[in-house]
Amino acid sequence: MTKHSADIAIIGGTGMYDSTLLTNLVEAKMSTPFGHPSDLITIGELEGIKVAFLPRHGRNHTIPPHGINYRANIWALKEIGVTRIISPSAVGSLDSSLVPGDIIIPDQFIDFTKKRDQTFYSGGRVCHISVADPFCPELRDITAKLAREQSFPCHDHATYLCIEGPRFSTRAESKYYREVIGAQIIGMTLVPECVLAREAEICYVSLATITDFDVWAQRPVSSQGILAQLQENIEKIRTLIKELILEIPRSRKACSCKISLKDALV
Repeated sequence: MTKHSADIAIIGGTGMYDSTLLTNLVEAKMSTPFGHPSDLITIGELEGIKVAFLPRHGRNHTIPPHGINYRANIWALKEIGVTRIISPSAVGSLDSSLVPGDIIIPDQFIDFTKKRDQTFYSGGRVCHISVADPFCPELRDITAKLAREQSFPCHDHATYLCIEGPRFSTRAESKYYREVIGAQIIGMTLVPECVLAREAEICYVSLATITDFDVWAQRPVSSQGILAQLQENIEKIRTLIKELILEIPRSRKACSCKISLKDALV
């Protein structure tokens, strides 16, 4: 057992590598049955609340979306006692009404990944986890409420289409995702991260920031353009994450995330 502990974790995505919200920082090097997580886990405090910070792509952004060890990341956070995960990320828009700078709290996903390990139960026992509603309803409601209070442009009903990456979509793919599939935002990291959190019985909320219109809009998408837009949004995200951490109840009574495995194991 690790000597480190935290109640809430932030899994920082593209452009979100800042753990300066926290004080009394220590770093934990974790190993899991699935290998090492993306980086050291930074653990600190925010007004007496123990919070862990893990950079999803590594602190120097060296791990591409398809190369992230999602199982090790979630397992390591579970090991230190995390019961809630806040997951900021960058996404593209598939909907003309969702514009760069908007904050999206998705309520559904569609999985177009191809070769990612999506379960901790690869042998010995079979787990059919329910992801009919893949995100914690309590965390989603609190996040949306706080965004409205801050007057941030926020949408709390959207389907996140997760692709394998690391390449961006072709125009034909982008139009297909938008016109046939009917998704509203597109990214590369939500799946299997949120699925594994559900298997670990951890509450999980996705906090997605739109950085660009995907290529259906006949506009070029570039990594540098995405990072530039993220820098404009970073203070909104920092504020929202801080307020969310302070608002989360200590007990988990308003969701069923903590008993997700009850009827899932065969």
